[in-house]
Amino acid sequence: MKKILFLLILAISLVSCGASKRNSSGVKKSSSYRYDPVPAASKVADYALTFEGTKYKYGGTTRKGMDCSGLIYVSFQEENIQLPRTSRAMSKEGRRLRVNEINVGDLLFFQTNKSRRVINHVGLVVQLVPGEVNFIHSTTSSGVIVSSLNNPYWNKAFVMARRIF
Repeated sequence: MKKILFLLILAISLVSCGASKRNSSGVKKSSSYRYDPVPAASKVADYALTFEGTKYKYGGTTRKGMDCSGLIYVSFQEENIQLPRTSRAMSKEGRRLRVNEINVGDLLFFQTNKSRRVINHVGLVVQLVPGEVNFIHSTTSSGVIVSSLNNPYWNKAFVMARRIF
């Protein structure tokens, strides 16, 4: 019984915050070319960037380790904005956006487990450059990294964007 429970927990942790190859962009501060984000959105994004390189830990919310929703949760909490703790619950907050409305500070939601069609991963937009949306998130394989929505893995898994501010 313990062995089955261990395997189940291991399987959940490997799938919960899906991963791809490391794709760090070296973003130091959040930025946007479309329009200036709300100041609090930039602050949340900048704070999230301070966690880049933090290792992955299922359920983690500290610099010792964090999962995808933990990163978002603590980043918004820094600006006294309370969000639910899981990516699925976060996906019901704020206003849904079209892709051309995405800006720094917005949340991106993904389905990385194709056998279960539920949102199980979240990232935070930290940079917009012409033709590219870069977001910070925590992956099981690389920890907290910045990736591009242009990456085929993330583009295919993308479900929606939402604005909290």
